[in-house]
Amino acid sequence: MVPNSFIVTLSCPDRPGIVHAVSGALLEAGCNISESRQYESRETGTFFMRVTVATSAPREELEASLAPVAEAFDMKLGIFTDGERVRTLIMCSKDGRTLNDLLFQQRSGALPIEVPVIVSNHTELAPMAEFYGIPFVHLPVTSATKAEAEAKLLALVEEHGIELVVLARYMQILSDDLCRALEGRAINIHHSFLPSFKGAKPYHQAHARGVKIIGATAHYVTADLDEGPIIEQEVIRVDHSKTPEQFVQLGRDVEGRTLCRAVQWHAEHRVLLDGTRTVVFD
Repeated sequence: MVPNSFIVTLSCPDRPGIVHAVSGALLEAGCNISESRQYESRETGTFFMRVTVATSAPREELEASLAPVAEAFDMKLGIFTDGERVRTLIMCSKDGRTLNDLLFQQRSGALPIEVPVIVSNHTELAPMAEFYGIPFVHLPVTSATKAEAEAKLLALVEEHGIELVVLARYMQILSDDLCRALEGRAINIHHSFLPSFKGAKPYHQAHARGVKIIGATAHYVTADLDEGPIIEQEVIRVDHSKTPEQFVQLGRDVEGRTLCRAVQWHAEHRVLLDGTRTVVFD
C-alpha cells in the first residue's frame, strides 16, 4: 500500500516533553518522519514545529492519535495532506505583471495552489484570466459600494471554499472588518519603500532621492495598513544610471518573485504566526 503523506504543524507554550509526546503519538499512528523542523521563540515563549510524515493510517487515525497531545500542551494543531493544492482567490486591479507571475508559476506546477476565481475592481485583466481559463469576477469599488463589494467577496470565498486570498497589486484598501475576516489567510505585496515613500509613484520618489537598494515585502493582511506579519522580503541594488522606468521594471520583477515565494511557503504550510512576526520553515 502506498503510504499517505501528511504535514503536521503546531504551536504551543514552550515546556519540556513536547517533541517526545508528539513523536510518540506519531509512532502510535504508524508514522515515519521524513522531515522535522522546530523553533522556540524566546520573545513569546512559544514552541513551533513542522513535521512531514508517511503512514498507511488514514487522516482520522492520525488526528485521533494527536488529539490528546494537543489538549495536554494547549496546542494550535494543523494536519494537512502533503501536496494538496490550496484553493486560492487572487485579487488584482490594472497591473497584470504580478498576477501573471502567480498564474504562470501555478500552471507550471511550481505553486501548489488552485485558482478557481480572480476578482478585480477593474476589467482590464479579464483577458489574462480568460487566457489561463479562470473565471473573472468584476467587483467595482467606490466609497458608496465598498461594503457591498466586500460582502460579495466574502460570499465568493465561501462559495468556492477559498483557503487563501492573494492581493496581486490590488489597489484598494480593505476594511478592518474584511481584514479580520481574512486574518491569517490573506497575503499582500508592496514595495519595501513603505513607509518612506508613500502615495503615487513610489519608485519615482525613490529615484529622485537616489536610493541604492529597492525591493519588495510580502506580508499577511491586517487592519494596520502594510504592517502585517512579514513572510518574505527581497532587495536588489540599483545605481544612478537607472531611469525611473527601470526602477519600476526592476521593482515589479522583485515583487513577483517575492509574492510567489510567500504564497508557496504558505501553501506548503511552512509559515506559522508568532504574534506580529512569522516563523518560516523554508
